Amino acid sequence: MASQQGIRRKAHFLGTKIKSLRKRNNLTLEDLSVRCVQIDPEAAPSVSYLSMIENGKRVPSERLLEIIAEIFQKETSWFFDETLDEDAIDTAPAAPVSGMPLEPGFLFSDTLLQLAIPELLSQTGTTGRQFAHLLIRAHQESCQNRFPDIERAAESVGKKHFPMHVDDVFDIARDLGLEIRWFDNSAVKDMGDESRPLNMLMRSFFDAPNTIYLNSMLKENTARLKYDLANQIGHKVLHDGDGARAPQISGGRLWGRRNDGESLNVDAKDILYAWRDFECSYFAAALLAPKTAFRQFLARNRYSINSGDRIDLTNTLVMRRMSSVSPYPHWHYFDAYPPGNLRAVYRGNGIPLPWGNMTMISDPCQHWAVFRMLNTRSTLPNAQISVLRSGDDKRLYCCESIRSRDAAGNAHVLCAGVDLAPALQSQGVDPRETIDMIETSCNSGGGSAPIPTEARKRLESIGKILNIGWIGEGATKDATIICQRSSNCPRDKHCLGAAPPKRKPQIEEIREAIVNA
Repeated sequence: MASQQGIRRKAHFLGTKIKSLRKRNNLTLEDLSVRCVQIDPEAAPSVSYLSMIENGKRVPSERLLEIIAEIFQKETSWFFDETLDEDAIDTAPAAPVSGMPLEPGFLFSDTLLQLAIPELLSQTGTTGRQFAHLLIRAHQESCQNRFPDIERAAESVGKKHFPMHVDDVFDIARDLGLEIRWFDNSAVKDMGDESRPLNMLMRSFFDAPNTIYLNSMLKENTARLKYDLANQIGHKVLHDGDGARAPQISGGRLWGRRNDGESLNVDAKDILYAWRDFECSYFAAALLAPKTAFRQFLARNRYSINSGDRIDLTNTLVMRRMSSVSPYPHWHYFDAYPPGNLRAVYRGNGIPLPWGNMTMISDPCQHWAVFRMLNTRSTLPNAQISVLRSGDDKRLYCCESIRSRDAAGNAHVLCAGVDLAPALQSQGVDPRETIDMIETSCNSGGGSAPIPTEARKRLESIGKILNIGWIGEGATKDATIICQRSSNCPRDKHCLGAAPPKRKPQIEEIREAIVNA
């Protein structure tokens, strides 16, 4: 280790390098201070002291430099090298939703689309609510699940208080002039459009202009009670409690869907209600988990998906909120119900989806972690590293899934995950090389196998830099190859035993036969 005098001579370079690392990893000074506290509370610096170090006005002690080196997975000697990285590595998210130019352009004018879309949805059996979910998901992804206007609305009434007790939420409702009424209603079986019946429970609803009805069953779970109350407060704050929104329901059919026997047309309310459900849900999460405080809470708990148990927050809220507050933007989130329906989806990195829009397809890939968990009884979180193959596109994901039960008693699986390729690239590691190493190992094991040592070390290092504990846990387990459709399985040994024959469309075969005659 260099002498203290040597450190002083190089204070400018030390500060600049520390600041560069912090910025590259999208950390605030507060974030870096929290990370230091995690490792050594006694040696951890204050925010103001960190700022002085970065500006060359103070020199870090040997211990503090060791802490910062551990956070960013650098050797301490790296900080004394008086060279700066010339090129900053771009870690901004790629376009979350891929599009294509459609011609002729005049067919896609606003007027024609507004005329054609309702008929299209009606003829294909797609409900207004299903269509709205597609639109909302695309909007989320284009905004990277950041909605500062809703955040500000939540902060205006919650004052960034964290953690919030259930009595605090009731106080906010009272201050807004809202009346609380309780009702008794048990779960019922609802076949809906599912292949098996699901329990359905009405949890809460808003009655204009200022009454919130809450199911007394929520008293048994304060985390759910806080969320539903905050959700309905959101309707009052965002929409002045005009009552134009759907009740909050667990299980069963998504409220607002219309069957063909009820209407041949798309009900515009379905789309409006779906959007308002999203807004109020986002508001509730921002109210109960304000951005800065919750980001630091996640950092202290290394993004444990069930860390909300400690402060009466549901796993669903914690996992959804991760993608909105994390300094790392490449997240995805799934909520799956058996036999394999996705009820909620967020894919900030444009992850190809394993199923259709909230319904099953005929040839699903069975190896996605979120669906493998549907067939277990464990309630413990489980991490998995996956190589996703979609044509020539290869991606590397780590996720953690947990089996849970909704308020109606239905089993489902929640899954939060990150795309690891951008994190590898930001550290100067070739993602493709790492993915190929893991894929080769998986193919040698028939589709799943241990991660090679060199690749595992890289992933464990990335897990420490991102401060996500389950990346390191996943790296110690077998990785697996996943895809969108089993019929297009990319494994060397096809997961269905033998790859189904791929034929050209019959009309193309006829055309070729004529041309070649």
